[in-house]
Amino acid sequence: MIMLMGSQRDFDMLSGKAVGDSPAWSQEEIGALHEFMAKWNGELVESGEFVDGRGLTAPVHARRVSLRDGVPVVTDGPYAETQEVLAGYTIVDCESFDRATEIAARLAHTPHPEHAQLTNEWYVDVRPIVDGFDDLVL
Repeated sequence: MIMLMGSQRDFDMLSGKAVGDSPAWSQEEIGALHEFMAKWNGELVESGEFVDGRGLTAPVHARRVSLRDGVPVVTDGPYAETQEVLAGYTIVDCESFDRATEIAARLAHTPHPEHAQLTNEWYVDVRPIVDGFDDLVL
């Protein structure tokens, strides 16, 4: 699974809202991002490596359920503890973990406006998906 990370600020910029002293992304800039992602996904479909991929709603629409003193506690997002959350994912079925990493590395070329202030260094996480309990053994 290739996990794409983001923050509420990223979601705001991608929806065309100005953030702080950064201007809003233009329709052309947003379109370039969508075009890049469509091409990236299309290449994975063509190669037979694409399994599934989805974007998630902004953190402001999320809830976290935690356990405090044995009682479930619900907190609405975004969360003060962390700026970054899972923004979306792509599942690939490929020959190796190294190949999945190569696929994820292509996302480093995702276009963004020069004026966009990325909140942290850009990254995606790549993790194998387990098929059963036996896969959890290290």
